[in-house]
Amino acid sequence: MSSPARGGGAPEHQGEGGEAGVEQGGRGTWRHAAFHVATTIATPAAYAPLPFAVASLGWPLGVCSLVIGTLVTWCSSLVVASLWQWNGEKHTSYRLLAKSIFGPWGYWYVSLFQQVASVGNNIAIQIAAGSSLKAVYKHYYTADDGAMTLQQFILLFGAFELLLSQLPDIHSLRWVNAFCTASTIGFAGTTIGVTIYDGYRIDRKEVSYSLQGNTATKIFRAFNALGTIAFSFGDAMLPEIQSSVREPVRSNMYKGVSAAYTIIFVSYWTLAFSGYWAFGSQVQPYILSSLTAPRWTIVMANLFAVIQIAGCFQIYCRPTFAHFEERVQAKNRSCRSSCLWRLMYTSAYMAAITLVSAAMPFFGDFVSICGAVGFTPLDFVLPALALLKTSKLPGNLRLHYAVKVLSSAVAILFSIIGTLACIGAIRSIALDVKTYKFFHDM
Repeated sequence: MSSPARGGGAPEHQGEGGEAGVEQGGRGTWRHAAFHVATTIATPAAYAPLPFAVASLGWPLGVCSLVIGTLVTWCSSLVVASLWQWNGEKHTSYRLLAKSIFGPWGYWYVSLFQQVASVGNNIAIQIAAGSSLKAVYKHYYTADDGAMTLQQFILLFGAFELLLSQLPDIHSLRWVNAFCTASTIGFAGTTIGVTIYDGYRIDRKEVSYSLQGNTATKIFRAFNALGTIAFSFGDAMLPEIQSSVREPVRSNMYKGVSAAYTIIFVSYWTLAFSGYWAFGSQVQPYILSSLTAPRWTIVMANLFAVIQIAGCFQIYCRPTFAHFEERVQAKNRSCRSSCLWRLMYTSAYMAAITLVSAAMPFFGDFVSICGAVGFTPLDFVLPALALLKTSKLPGNLRLHYAVKVLSSAVAILFSIIGTLACIGAIRSIALDVKTYKFFHDM
């Protein structure tokens, strides 16, 4: 199979795993890959907003959007995994893979959108973690005087993430992410169970499934919902995860991705549809805020959420950390000096993320804009373009053209969806800034 010219491709030493923060030889099994992928995608902050997204679209469009999102991102993940060594070199990061396929513009394209995705994701999930911690706190502390605010819980979570940030690479997070994957299943099972329980307790005659607001509001909420669904399937870190997997890399990654998507398929669809069924158009952007009883199960679901978010946050830190690590390694610093520098840049990163999360705790808005601007280009558009560019298409002529047309349609369609979702998210943030003050205790 012929490969296209590698204009601007990655230098040989980088292609062999020279990128900072990436292991030189993978040691993880397909199970470890599944833990990492599930932790990266199936965070409670990702699928807790899905009932609200479906409610913003209505049953027909909401169901179709969720099904299409699942299928397209699963196939896109397999495409990216198949390109691990497509031109004879190992590409240990998404940036280097894009550079080898598209040239320098691919490197900077991924660098930009990966940073938007990772930073936006971490802002959104830190808000979610703070909200869950506050919900647990309110269950045990009911007095009004001296109550802790959302911002204080966001700060506590940020301090804990700073400790985890001292772990050197993704493989060192494998047992953290195994625990997080178990928490994902626990969160999904608990939340779905409580949602169905609450749904049967509510007078079904009072539940409405009609779209809320005037025509403009309905349209912009629908745009926002598309960004939320894109965020829910966000995984802008697949090559970085794949670099931690042992040989045979492709086979292990295919197994890991498919295992992770089994969890995603069951949890996402069940929670999205049961949440909308239970609460209708009145469902909250963060499903846990809609739940009422039994209280102890809601506390348990919030604890599962915090545990899972802790691991997801760490994976999405890594592209930003890699930029700093490249500069530290380039100056050949000693181990002690490198550890000190790591503490400095991880502290600066956590301070910035925590400040924005505390100042603008608009969870749903950050979810939508992150999905639109960060994850849509990387998880929907770029894999389709990469499939076309690398000529990894079936040999059968009819199938060849069918895949080519489908890939082109996916790239065009999701470019439009990303633009519309971005418009909806920006409008929502503008409205929220007018309604709430900075550092508002949501």
